[in-house]
Amino acid sequence: MTQAATAVLRHNDGVNAQSSREPYRDHITDAVRPASTDAVRPASTDAVRPASTDALRPGLVATDVDGTLIDDTEKVSDRTRAAVHAVVDSGVPFVLATGRPPRWIAPVVEELGYAPMAVCANGAVLYDSSTDRVLSAAVLEVDELAWLAEVASSVLPGCGLAAERVGDRAHDAATPQFVSAPGYEHAWLNPDNTELAEHEVISEPAIKLLVRLPGATSREMAEALVPKLHGLVDVTYSTTHGLIEISAAGVTKASGLQEMARLLGVSHENLVAFGDMPNDIPMLSVARHGVAMENAHPDAKSVADEVTATNVEDGVARVLERWWR
Repeated sequence: MTQAATAVLRHNDGVNAQSSREPYRDHITDAVRPASTDAVRPASTDAVRPASTDALRPGLVATDVDGTLIDDTEKVSDRTRAAVHAVVDSGVPFVLATGRPPRWIAPVVEELGYAPMAVCANGAVLYDSSTDRVLSAAVLEVDELAWLAEVASSVLPGCGLAAERVGDRAHDAATPQFVSAPGYEHAWLNPDNTELAEHEVISEPAIKLLVRLPGATSREMAEALVPKLHGLVDVTYSTTHGLIEISAAGVTKASGLQEMARLLGVSHENLVAFGDMPNDIPMLSVARHGVAMENAHPDAKSVADEVTATNVEDGVARVLERWWR
């Protein structure tokens, strides 16, 4: 853990937290992207359909949740549920890779009818939903939080701050898990919130620092903040509506999946991954086959090997059914 907190939103984060990374500029300029993403990805999922053989079958499946696995009513369709169960029944690990904290995994488990391992908080937390145990957590230390809060308040006047913490279980009474400063406007319903003075929000280690500025876009916020942070923490976003999420250095969904693969005893190099937002870019980039949803952010589509159907059209299932029927 570094003592100075700085930030880069990674274009192609490797799964080794200590390796060098591409600069944030790949996410804030079109200069490094192809003129058309159609030039670098299939126009349809049928164009890349492989033969259904075990030799080509992925050894690890990971999917984002919101905008990817679940539909817009937060349900898992019968078709997608059946595809997930086919993966699990074959012995291939199926892992959630989400920005959600552990306390928001239970509804997904209920929808799936299966309790998977989960990489939570954009890679900061590894969680076993079958036993309700937090296996590991990578945190921002108090001095890092203080520095980040100072820089964010200077660069983004009027922004609100909140911190995501984690205990030993999804709901740990000993640890107030989401704390926000007065004036923080929630981007979504959050009944778990505890409002504290700003100095108390950053008084304990956190798995994420959230910076909120209603009226701005998340991209605008990142473009303004990242140059002031110099590269030693990770900055990303999972909504476009004025909210950015800051994690410890090297913490991404890709790094979390590497560690999860190690725990499961499988190779992360044979990964198929699904996602829709910039916080999914690291895992889409390192996957053997990265799949973006049709409803995905353009930056996620630009690094994917394929674009499938939307999250309300069983996009995840349509790809998995190539190998599992």
